[in-house]
Amino acid sequence: AAEFASATAYMYSTYETGALGQVPECESEPSGARKAIILGGGPNRIGQGIEFDYCCCHAAFAFADIGVESIMVNCNPETVSTDYDTSDRLYFEPLTAEDVLELIEVERSKGDLIGVVVQFGGQTPLKLAHALHEDGIPILGTSLDSIDLAEDRERFQVMLNDIGLMQPPNGLARSAQEAADKADEVGYPVVLRPSYVLGGRGMMIVHDREQLDRYVGEAMRVSGNDPVLIDHYLNRATEVDVDALCDDETVFVAGVLEHIEEAGVHSGDSACSMPPHSLSAEIVAELKRQTEAMARALKVRGLMNVQFAIEEPHSENPRIFVLEVNPRASRTAPFVAKTIGQPIAAIAAKVMAGVPLKSFALADRPYDHIAVKEAVFPFARFAGVDTILGPEMRSTGEVMGLDWKREDEADMAPAFARAFAKSQIGGGTTLPTAGCAFVSVKDDDKPFIAEAVTLLLKQGFSIIATGGTHAYLVEQGLPVGHVKKVLEGRPNIVDAMKNGEVQLVFNTTEGKQSLQDSFSLRRTALMMKIPYYTTSAGALAASQAIGAIQADALDVRPLQAYPR
Repeated sequence: AAEFASATAYMYSTYETGALGQVPECESEPSGARKAIILGGGPNRIGQGIEFDYCCCHAAFAFADIGVESIMVNCNPETVSTDYDTSDRLYFEPLTAEDVLELIEVERSKGDLIGVVVQFGGQTPLKLAHALHEDGIPILGTSLDSIDLAEDRERFQVMLNDIGLMQPPNGLARSAQEAADKADEVGYPVVLRPSYVLGGRGMMIVHDREQLDRYVGEAMRVSGNDPVLIDHYLNRATEVDVDALCDDETVFVAGVLEHIEEAGVHSGDSACSMPPHSLSAEIVAELKRQTEAMARALKVRGLMNVQFAIEEPHSENPRIFVLEVNPRASRTAPFVAKTIGQPIAAIAAKVMAGVPLKSFALADRPYDHIAVKEAVFPFARFAGVDTILGPEMRSTGEVMGLDWKREDEADMAPAFARAFAKSQIGGGTTLPTAGCAFVSVKDDDKPFIAEAVTLLLKQGFSIIATGGTHAYLVEQGLPVGHVKKVLEGRPNIVDAMKNGEVQLVFNTTEGKQSLQDSFSLRRTALMMKIPYYTTSAGALAASQAIGAIQADALDVRPLQAYPR
């Protein structure tokens, strides 16, 4: 409380307090120099994290490099963008249209305002683009029309059809009945996705009409006057994030990030690797081609993030679907920048101010390391919260694990296992190197969990499982013990966990009743600090990481060696 009071007192000491409803005058008067206003992300909340503050700060530093005065607008004392030495001038003001337009008038009256940056603070400033445009205020970088083209699903769908790219079957709904009709048309399961939201707020995967009726009201409320998006959910698809820098002539794909959890888990909650740890070179090349095509069609100037889903990525004919395009900085921007050793947010800011992208001589160079991003969750701080992951973002931070390909290694698989292990350590998860693992997965995941179980058995673990999973694994010839579910009496799996007999948990589930039945299992794992994984892909990555830890293969090299 004392720190907050001190920070707040400092912020307001830089202004002469004006009358109610007026923008306070700055102690540092606006100069006559060329200037740019950067809109920050506002108060921290789940879904709008510190990654956007990183981008705003780099924009301020970049403008200083090219002789443009930077003016920051943000109202969060816990961010670096509101530090006294980050920008030339700070307005500690709410990010509302009324407040922002008022302070812009002050700045325009005393200098050459080249434009306002709405790309770097997440969805909050992006929503102000319409108000700025209507007031005749120039927006730096991507135009309002291009922002609308990416955000308006009907226009976006037409654009994708024109350039020959695919989306999952989808529709738009403005009423509960229309949502039900569209869901029947595209086919269950579907993803309900409100328009113009960040962090997956209000998103939900629904498997039938009963679930749809239960959740559609909330989706409509979050979406407001905009339609709710109804997308067919792609089972067992691999999700990929791509970040790119663009101007009128050049597109540079900065990073292709393969999610470790399958599609359906929000990108902010999913672990991911860069470069992709399992995708073929041909798929990666096609993802880059499609990204460049969309960047040119949208006329993006600055940063752009694309989310793809690849159906059956390891088959002979994988299909690539475009999930969405964000014509702004994504939360992956700092991770990509650190992985490739290029300040992509700063470069984007200079491009938005008119510097040609080709002048930075960026090249798609191979590198010998792999980076794994892992999300950090606050579940232990909230009683009664389930740890299952879905389309609505729940993480409050992230960590990065780095490792490199050794000379005697044929591919990046061992490096990925080591990097994933480091990411778990960085996120506060201590993977066991011996003991008993509990496995209970939904029917669709049974064929995919066997590889992880086989790895653990080779590493000396014992395995126990509940009914259906136990029967399946025994059929595969794997020596697996049986344990009761909570509803089947005692002693059961929760008793075993509380008695210290379980050191690792793999649990995937779906459906309302199954989620309720297995809630106590996941909650016990959380409170007992037992590592748990709620996707089959995460379970396999954890098994590989355990092997790397057992082999004592984790090593470090100076950060300056990444990349090289």
